[in-house]
Amino acid sequence: MSEALPVPPANPSDELAHLTDIALLRLRARVAAELKRRGLALNVGQVAESLAIALYNATPGRPNLQSAPTGTQNVDALSRRGDRYSIKGVLDARKTGTVYPDRDDREKQLFEYLLVVRIDPDWQLLALYEFDWKTFCEVRSWDRRMNAWYVGLAAKTLSRATLFKPRAG
Repeated sequence: MSEALPVPPANPSDELAHLTDIALLRLRARVAAELKRRGLALNVGQVAESLAIALYNATPGRPNLQSAPTGTQNVDALSRRGDRYSIKGVLDARKTGTVYPDRDDREKQLFEYLLVVRIDPDWQLLALYEFDWKTFCEVRSWDRRMNAWYVGLAAKTLSRATLFKPRAG
């Protein structure tokens, strides 16, 4: 018989602090299973993609985006015009995840836009930064260990992007 969880208090972290380590791990596993069952995002990258697509689709003047087919390298969303978008979610990092170059041509254009999605610890959208391919090439850095590109998140670099913020409320 499965246990019924009590109604959470106003601040769930207060209740979580009282759980044993094993109870907290079991709760995490149950939440992950339910997220998967519902087809909801399980990690920062997936949440960032969903937030970026929702923001673009709700913003007048921005193209409507749809998720790219699973497994499409470096492309997470597509516009109706065929523009390719790479989306990188950032929670508490100083740089984006990696963008792997073409195996035969390191300078080959992989997408039209890079979207850097900053989220807070509650996984809510703080800001979205849009870099076109040309600007991405100007601000990117090479990670020798990963053999891939990344974008550092210094204020100077982010100022080169077009900034979108979620509407309050």
